Amino acid sequence: MSEYPQANFLSSAHRVDQFVEDVGAEVAFAGRSNSGKSSAINAVLNRRNLARTAKNPGRTQLINFFSLRPGQRLVDLPGYGFARVPKQLQQHWRQLLDGYFNQRHSLAGLFVVVDSRRSLGDFDWQMLEWADRIGCSTHVLLTKSDKLSRKDGAATLTNVRRQLRDEASVQLFSATKDRGVDKARMRLEEFLHSDRRRTS
Repeated sequence: MSEYPQANFLSSAHRVDQFVEDVGAEVAFAGRSNSGKSSAINAVLNRRNLARTAKNPGRTQLINFFSLRPGQRLVDLPGYGFARVPKQLQQHWRQLLDGYFNQRHSLAGLFVVVDSRRSLGDFDWQMLEWADRIGCSTHVLLTKSDKLSRKDGAATLTNVRRQLRDEASVQLFSATKDRGVDKARMRLEEFLHSDRRRTS
């Protein structure tokens, strides 16, 4: 049974003025297209198809808000960086995300979802920089770790930890094999109940 039985979709935003009310606490999930972000969200919440998955990357083109409990939300940010997306849309996403990070006082934590078979990319670092600028705690999920051998997975984790230094916590994760799901869920709860929400 899901620990978030009340989880449900609230609304989508194409513009900053369409964001839901900035109260309570919310945790955002960001990741490059095809990083496994939607699958990770569904696994952590133990809710099938709450966040939509698709064979074609880049389906998340809006900022999607989900209620977890009264006063607590999960936010699915656009799947950025997909090469086939027109530059005009990429620029819109960047402006939308910049507005989100600059304005959301209820933002209590950020998950950056990265395919464990690929290194941190420019957009991943952009997310980390945005979060660091506003003092938002960040956790990196290295997804699809079941595609790596135990040795390669350990090496990848060590390498990413070295790159991040103290900027973010990090873990291996696999939605299909249910690996690291409990740890990610614990991190989500820590963010939701933290006192790191912005006050200015």
